[in-house]
Amino acid sequence: MPEDTVLIIEPDFSGHRWRYAEWAAHAYVEAGYRCVIVTSPANAGHPLVEAIRGGARPQLEIALVAPPARTSRRGLSSISYVRFHQDFRHAFRVVSRDRSVALVVVPYVDYFFLALPFLGSPFGSTPWVGITMRSNFHHCEVGVKAPRRPLVNALKARLFVRAIRTAGLRTLLTIDPTLTEWWSAIARGHAGRAPRDAAIDYLADPFPDACAAEPALAKARLGLGEGRHVLVYGAITARKGVFELACALAARPGDAHAPTLVIAGAQDEDVRGPLREAVAKLVPAPVVMDRFISGETELDLFSACDAVWLGYKGHYGMSGVLVQAYRFGKPVIATADGLIGWFCRTGELGPVIDDLSAAAINGALDRVLAGPREPLPEGRHLLERNTLGQFKQTLRQTLKQVIA
Repeated sequence: MPEDTVLIIEPDFSGHRWRYAEWAAHAYVEAGYRCVIVTSPANAGHPLVEAIRGGARPQLEIALVAPPARTSRRGLSSISYVRFHQDFRHAFRVVSRDRSVALVVVPYVDYFFLALPFLGSPFGSTPWVGITMRSNFHHCEVGVKAPRRPLVNALKARLFVRAIRTAGLRTLLTIDPTLTEWWSAIARGHAGRAPRDAAIDYLADPFPDACAAEPALAKARLGLGEGRHVLVYGAITARKGVFELACALAARPGDAHAPTLVIAGAQDEDVRGPLREAVAKLVPAPVVMDRFISGETELDLFSACDAVWLGYKGHYGMSGVLVQAYRFGKPVIATADGLIGWFCRTGELGPVIDDLSAAAINGALDRVLAGPREPLPEGRHLLERNTLGQFKQTLRQTLKQVIA
């Protein structure tokens, strides 16, 4: 079987999706399998594509497959779930024509997962594994603070249970540990798994191993001054809560202990102008890096800053920034909503706020920047599992479901 091929299909290389495809490929190559990452021709110039084509790993290939041709009358293709199902089926058929495929891996199965009860597997009888990142219909049932949508959530729950029984699906991996809890309760209520149910396992959202730099040296490289610094990191949109944070800092005029705001990451066009105005009068003056952040700069940012802002709005999923903050031992200021709030609910990782008022934010800032905090005992928190090594190990374990 190691002579067979593992196909990893991911048409979109934006955000973290290309990293999931890359890390999954490395996991299976290291296990002795040939891997082909299948993506759209639109990604031909992406660094991952160029690295694979110029690399020295003969067992790792890249395949660029355009979506199937469609007529002007799109019919069911106008439904995104159906359209993506068609795209994945087409990509699989094209690439598998001259290969013996042992396994298909879908790093972001939410593209078409809820269409499975109606359309079946896009990969025929070939075993496959999917990773879900947006399944949140169960949150209100497991103590995660999220909007209550009883009818929508009930419908999605029924579709989810039916999708799990899709032929060929061996394992559904989730970056949300509460989904596995919910599924265990469902299975107990139905006297165990049905024979066709796929396994549902937790896949800890990874952050590669990295050693923090010496804070003073990191500050010097970044051009940061003295005093405390609060980091807002990643793709900068209004949902980051950055306007509320700026408003709270503006309410601290003349405060000698006010931290410096550091905003690092490419900004949305809708945010850039208003954000420039919102931070223009802050004292100390903010540090704004409106660009793609390299790995070296990222390491320095998390090493140099004293706290990390996670006061997001309308975001109920997982956050890679939370994992990064934990890995670097930096306290966070977190919203109580969604998985961020669920992971931070004990307060060990930093203050949790129920609203984004200036008073609540400044109170949290005062607490988190008051002085040194007790480090978490090693191995105690669930986030300890969010390593690249654990990620690869979990993916390789899915092969047992295929062999079985």
